[in-house]
Amino acid sequence: MNVVGSELSQQYRKHFIPLESNPEVFTELLHKLGVSPALEFQDVLSLDDPELLAFLPRPVLALILVFPTTSSYDNKVYEEDAERQPYSASHDDGDVVFFKQTINNACGLYAILHAICNSEARSELGTRTPEARDSIVGRLEHQCSRLGPDEVALLLETDIELERVYVELAQKGDTEAPGNAEDEVDYHYVCFVKSHEDGHLYQLDGDRKCPIQLGAVPANEDVLSDPCLRVIRGMIAQENENANFNLMALVPAGS
Repeated sequence: MNVVGSELSQQYRKHFIPLESNPEVFTELLHKLGVSPALEFQDVLSLDDPELLAFLPRPVLALILVFPTTSSYDNKVYEEDAERQPYSASHDDGDVVFFKQTINNACGLYAILHAICNSEARSELGTRTPEARDSIVGRLEHQCSRLGPDEVALLLETDIELERVYVELAQKGDTEAPGNAEDEVDYHYVCFVKSHEDGHLYQLDGDRKCPIQLGAVPANEDVLSDPCLRVIRGMIAQENENANFNLMALVPAGS
């Protein structure tokens, strides 16, 4: 997403081929990044049908929404972010991990990283086992904890192993991948997550200025709760140009 001609226009220093909105592709990347096979992504088939929602394993740790970046959406982002301050580690953000996106077309990767590092999936990382500590995302989380936002962005850009596994997965899926990583695409991924730190719901999008706090989620509820569904339904209702949305959930596997 790029708001042309505005002070909010995102500056990309690197380009990747975008990921297909496919839970199998996202799950394979999730595991290659170092998250346990105990978690996977599944499609959310309905926002309104209780029977279809009931089929999803619980708890839902995070949601990743892919949606069209139309002119109406770009204008809305410009207006909203004009009043926001850029993210910094000193903000009162509930210890939210936020990755500023500087790799074009890699919003799917940033959404996965936001989902891992801000949900209970984070318990799979850190120092629990040597394997977790030495995984791509475990290593990144450890390094990023000591850096500022711009340094974190540069770290992601220059991580050779991260790029290798991403490029491998970007070639997979049911549709042919774009031939040129610098080609602009009309769809964008964002993550919704209930922070494991403060229990609040956040919308995390590396193309925005900062994490967007959407309010508290009841302690006995997960991300697939009314506060989050209202936001997603609102995004869909406001889009008149292209209503082609897709939603994936990070859930326990094999349920």
